[in-house]
Amino acid sequence: MVEITSLWLPILLAAVFVFVASSIIHMVLGYHRGDFGKLPDEDGMMDAIGKFNIPPGEYQMPCAGGPGGMKSPEFIEKMKKGPVVLLNILPTGGPSMGKSLIMWFLYCIIVSIFAAYIASRTLRTGSNYLDVFRYAGTMAFGCYSIGLLQNSIWLGRAWSTTLKSIFDGLVYALITAGTFGWLWPK
Repeated sequence: MVEITSLWLPILLAAVFVFVASSIIHMVLGYHRGDFGKLPDEDGMMDAIGKFNIPPGEYQMPCAGGPGGMKSPEFIEKMKKGPVVLLNILPTGGPSMGKSLIMWFLYCIIVSIFAAYIASRTLRTGSNYLDVFRYAGTMAFGCYSIGLLQNSIWLGRAWSTTLKSIFDGLVYALITAGTFGWLWPK
């Protein structure tokens, strides 16, 4: 076993490298630009929804209110009639990019800590690069990617969007794995 405290450098550097890679993916490569479509009458929809002053949160329409309500004829008819909507209301002005970037970086550190934990409990000092790469990379891929499948399964997110994000997670996992392999204690 390797003491996890001896892995502070790969933890931190993997998070930095993933943060930089994600910036390049989202700001330079641009393949996520089509992840969200524009409504045909955006202004009309904004005016219609805006008049309700809905607080930030997640909403479903129609909403059954629980398992029992899903069997009611009124709910079933509303589902058939449509539209069926999952709505995420953000604070006016949108999210703070600075806060979101800080939270993303902290998430990258957390993923690196999990990768470090699994690798440190499984491998010894001086383990070869490919073994470290395999354990750290598998854990990082699980953290960055596998949970995204739920968004398409349950929330109706386009599979193409989810698969692009899973690909991003693979890139992040490879970066994390490479960093740990490179800086693993000898």
